[in-house]
Amino acid sequence: MVYKISKPDKRLEGTVYLTASKSESNRVLMIQAMSSQRFRITNLADSQDTQILAEILKNETAGDYSAALKKLNVEVSYYTGPGGTTIRFLTAFFAMREGVRILSGSDRMNDRPIKTLVDALNFLGARITYLGKEGCPPIKIVGTKLKGGDIEMEADVSSQFITALLLIAPLLENGLNIHLKGRIVSRSYIMMTLKILEHFGIKYKWDDKVISVPHQDFQGWDYHIESDWSSASYWYEMAALAEEADIRIKGLRRKSIQGDSVIADLFRFFGVSTLFTEEGIQLSKTDYRPDCIGFDFADYPDIAQTAAVVASVQKIPAQLNGLHTLRIKETDRIQALINELKKIGVTLKDSDESSLEIDFPEKKENEEELFSTELEFKTYHDHRMAMAFAPLALVYPEVKIQDPDVVSKSYPDFWNDMRAIGFEIKEDQL
Repeated sequence: MVYKISKPDKRLEGTVYLTASKSESNRVLMIQAMSSQRFRITNLADSQDTQILAEILKNETAGDYSAALKKLNVEVSYYTGPGGTTIRFLTAFFAMREGVRILSGSDRMNDRPIKTLVDALNFLGARITYLGKEGCPPIKIVGTKLKGGDIEMEADVSSQFITALLLIAPLLENGLNIHLKGRIVSRSYIMMTLKILEHFGIKYKWDDKVISVPHQDFQGWDYHIESDWSSASYWYEMAALAEEADIRIKGLRRKSIQGDSVIADLFRFFGVSTLFTEEGIQLSKTDYRPDCIGFDFADYPDIAQTAAVVASVQKIPAQLNGLHTLRIKETDRIQALINELKKIGVTLKDSDESSLEIDFPEKKENEEELFSTELEFKTYHDHRMAMAFAPLALVYPEVKIQDPDVVSKSYPDFWNDMRAIGFEIKEDQL
């Protein structure tokens, strides 16, 4: 399926009731499943990843179901879809939970690495084996009691591995001391995990490259999920690309535990002003444009595509650093950006595995051709590619987005929200 998207007046005005944070939701769901005290979660994300995780945990924590598993000692298989947090959080959870489980994901997820986490858990006494390619799902987990203690982990692959261990750490008999090796990537997501643990009464220490979580019990305090700053980034992009903008987004906080809230500061350089209100934020345009921009996305990888597209359209020379985890996301996001931005006449240079440099053609004639050329963008089964390129309908007469349903992974209402604020979106009849 392909969507045709246009916005004839190129102005934006309206209110967006933003989807809840998938990252917060998945962490809190895991704690709810492990806690002996009951608590309520409000404003849970409606993303595909969160719904899959919630259903699996619901099955696992149902009393009769869990008891039957223990009694029969049968293998149970779960399909976790394309979600990295889903399969990685569950791997740690099942490693310490009695029973035998098989976890598999989508084709792309089954190519994404999980070895760092599996090695760490097996070092702690887990019994996890690979059923396919070494180092990747699907995996077989034979649950056993994990005592915890000290462990070393590479910190430059994925923060999700560290978070998976931190979530189970309070339940381990000896707690857990994680000694991080190398450069720490996505530090903001690790801090999010620790702040959520803190909400539920968990004490921790982060001293240099050692995170220590003693054995302790979760406290059953209710939790309200904030709206998703990663999803808000696409509305910042739209505000930057529109001729005029007055967009109100509900449910975001000035003091957020989500690292991607840095978007409010970053997009000042793309001419977007943020006003915090009691209900959320209000976006408007300014005339500010820098001569060039450089930014390190190591702690904020999910907003890199958004920034790359805006810099490309606004013709701001840019150096985007800290991108090496983008190679192992839903797609190779660096290569996907290079491929698709060529279609609007922009050349991206990947000087190394972790950086992109944005250059522009010298001749202006190329730009005029683009306005009469049909622009159709591939999404590579990646929700963030779809949402980063859809706002180009504010710059070009019409754009086409392939496989638009991929947005359900994190922001199922994305297309409806665009329609509500004035975009025309039609299904292309092939």
